[in-house]
Amino acid sequence: MELYSGHINRLIDELAALPGIGTKSAQRLAFHMINMPRDKVERLAKTMVDARENVCYCKECYTLTDQELCPVCSNLKRDHNTIMVVENARDLAAYEKTGKYEGVYHVLHGAISPMLGIGPNDIRLKELMARLEGDVKEVIVATNSSLEGETTAMYIGKLIKPTGIKVTRIASGVPVGGDLEYIDEVTLLRALEGRTEL
Repeated sequence: MELYSGHINRLIDELAALPGIGTKSAQRLAFHMINMPRDKVERLAKTMVDARENVCYCKECYTLTDQELCPVCSNLKRDHNTIMVVENARDLAAYEKTGKYEGVYHVLHGAISPMLGIGPNDIRLKELMARLEGDVKEVIVATNSSLEGETTAMYIGKLIKPTGIKVTRIASGVPVGGDLEYIDEVTLLRALEGRTEL
């Protein structure tokens, strides 16, 4: 027996399909939205549609932005000679929260995972190598401490070493199997400061 009517059930189902949202959270969100003033619901819906239509990848680092270059890449005060390689835009945001890293980033949009059929050509490694033709002095590999992250880090190290560019890996402090987006700023900062050469 269905507990709610069709529109409510469809809204709950759509919300529950979002990552990290279970059925109970979806119900709470659905009822909250139904009770919101109409103009706020319309503004929320318009904001979601606008974001979907206008957000793209930065031409340099491949994070999400609504401009040609993201705020980090377009900032001339950043050290463009140092590139930190991260798996996704959430990891970039986690490092930016520390307020201590002054270089730029490169977002891979994944990690090498033979088990899942994700190889080096499925992530943004070609774009990283193209960036290294500029005046880059160091590449910091800040992939997750998972099997996939470690595999990706070793692959990047082997790819970059012949160029003569310094390649470092973030230090321990980031727990094995942990995702960077969930780690506090102090731990991330310690990992960045204690990085080692690959």
